[in-house]
Amino acid sequence: LEDIMNAMALSGWPLVIQLTSVLYDIGLQLALALLIIALLDFAWQKWKHIRDLRMTKQEVREELRSMEGDPRLRMQRRKMQMAQAVQRIQKAVPTADVIVTNPTELAIAIKYNAESMAAPKVVAKGADHLAKKIREIAILHGIPIIERKPLAQALYKTVEVNQEVPERFYQAIAEILAYVYRLSGKKLNKRQRSTRAA
Repeated sequence: LEDIMNAMALSGWPLVIQLTSVLYDIGLQLALALLIIALLDFAWQKWKHIRDLRMTKQEVREELRSMEGDPRLRMQRRKMQMAQAVQRIQKAVPTADVIVTNPTELAIAIKYNAESMAAPKVVAKGADHLAKKIREIAILHGIPIIERKPLAQALYKTVEVNQEVPERFYQAIAEILAYVYRLSGKKLNKRQRSTRAA
């Protein structure tokens, strides 16, 4: 204010220079004040935006439900998938020559016919409940169950159903099949006759 009063007493170029200096100082102070206000507003808007993005527990539940589907429908789908898996197992296990287990957790049904197959094949496999079902069906049909924990784990992890056993497992499978065939010579002879007749 004092600079403005002093400028009134001046005339010509000194007046212009004095007024320019005063206006420059006012502009600089105003710009600084606006910058501080803008920074405060930016921080507040960002905090408000983050707060608005947060979801309540109910909103999180609804979001999960919409993404994953209704829990009841998921449960029904799981039951249907389990029923289909059991049906496949009930058809495949009776065709197996041997069941390799990790005593109770895993079961792998293996089939091999030297005359018609290039390599042994996994016809069914399961863990936990399905493994128990495979063992039950095997007992019902008189299929030998052999416990070989490392082999069962390796086959379960690496071989899919209806896939041939990889060559690295041939020796172990051959030993198991030879043992099974020695124990049940009649079963072996029946299979050989049926494959020759076909």
